[in-house]
Amino acid sequence: MSVPPNPAPATPFADADSRAALRLRSIAWALGAGVCALALGLPLGLEPALRAGGCGFFYGLLAFHLQRVDPGDSHLQAGLVGAVCGIHSLGLPPVVAWPADQPLPGALVAVAPTVMMGLLRAWLPLIGAALMLHGVQRLLSAPRP
Repeated sequence: MSVPPNPAPATPFADADSRAALRLRSIAWALGAGVCALALGLPLGLEPALRAGGCGFFYGLLAFHLQRVDPGDSHLQAGLVGAVCGIHSLGLPPVVAWPADQPLPGALVAVAPTVMMGLLRAWLPLIGAALMLHGVQRLLSAPRP
């Protein structure tokens, strides 16, 4: 039984170039998603736009690496959008005070519409950034005639 010869080692420069290119692409995805979320959040005010931009930046970083690991898993990508929206929600100030003097069903009816609209306004920039990021990525990776 013979031992196969060792393959030729890759040059450290080629590996460093590919790593540098991946780093640049990762930063580009992060900046693209962050700027897009910030721009979509500006109509809601400066503070919500900055929060959305920060979350969009981290979403872009995570989305790039997820795309590298498993590009075909759309459920995982959608879950990532939901997770980032949830994390973003944790940093939001309270939308409305809970009416302690009402029974639970009445309190839910009083609070739910305001809370849902507040969350929807907070999530729209992140969801828009995710859609734009993946739309641009699909356009760039589409086969050219």
